[in-house]
Amino acid sequence: MRVHQSIENYNHKERSTVLTIGTFDGVHIGHQKIIQRLNEIKKGTAERSMILTFYPHPRRVLDQSNDIKMLTTMEEKTLLLEKFGLDDLIIEPFTKEFSRLSALDFVRDILVRKLHITKLVIGYDHHFGKNREGNFEQLTEYGELYGFTVEKISAQEIESVSVSSTKIRKAIETGDLSTANKYLGYHYLLTGEIVMGQGIGRKINFPTVNVSIAEDFKLIPKKGVYIVRAHFNDISNFGIMNIGFRPTVGGKGQTIEVHLLDFHGDLYGSKMQVEVLTRLRDEKKFESIEDLAEQISKDENSARNWLMNFK
Repeated sequence: MRVHQSIENYNHKERSTVLTIGTFDGVHIGHQKIIQRLNEIKKGTAERSMILTFYPHPRRVLDQSNDIKMLTTMEEKTLLLEKFGLDDLIIEPFTKEFSRLSALDFVRDILVRKLHITKLVIGYDHHFGKNREGNFEQLTEYGELYGFTVEKISAQEIESVSVSSTKIRKAIETGDLSTANKYLGYHYLLTGEIVMGQGIGRKINFPTVNVSIAEDFKLIPKKGVYIVRAHFNDISNFGIMNIGFRPTVGGKGQTIEVHLLDFHGDLYGSKMQVEVLTRLRDEKKFESIEDLAEQISKDENSARNWLMNFK
């Protein structure tokens, strides 16, 4: 998959494309259904399969007071999309000026003249253009005018619940990783750099690494202890993760700490991607460091037992 940082940087303009458009936050199973259909249409043709997405998220640009958190950073989103064998991903910088494009200007000047679309695949609730004035019916009319077809994918449902990024965010915020991961179609991800902590875990024989996430818009799960699978330096290792303020040791500021099972080594400065598998318990303040160490030992045993049935 070739990644283009703007529409202007796309350099295959002589090739027609099968396109879908959206923010694709989370790349959840509803998004995946759209992408799979895109690939089905493209298969056996000379056309290119393409996703046009935007950064930052439009809501963060248009509503500056909006504190919406994202399920995926752009790096995570790109890695997830790469798995689908697409030809091109265009990441268009989203600005207020871009948002003022009318539906007609967007279709005619960008989709038709710059990207040469022959087929557009969209989700059931897709809107576009200034004030989100464009919809499926309008796209169909433009398609008849400019020579492309439009296909709408219905809402993906699990147990009669329509999947959306909003519902996944709520599940993660409440610590319901089972629901979140089911709707995502993979385990929720946290990606960051390993930084120096206070070294308290090492003193009680449960060394941890602190994961620092640069993007302040990334949604962090509810405070508590989780079972995770961490990826770093071409290694995968299970562990337990604490998200919270470390009340037992007078912590200041929220941290993300991962204790890796059966691993020893210096990882400072490395990058780590964490798959959040399931939640064990709430964060709790203990009477002493010794009580904390005893609880971590119980958490580790619980994690090992749970992982015996993990596939």
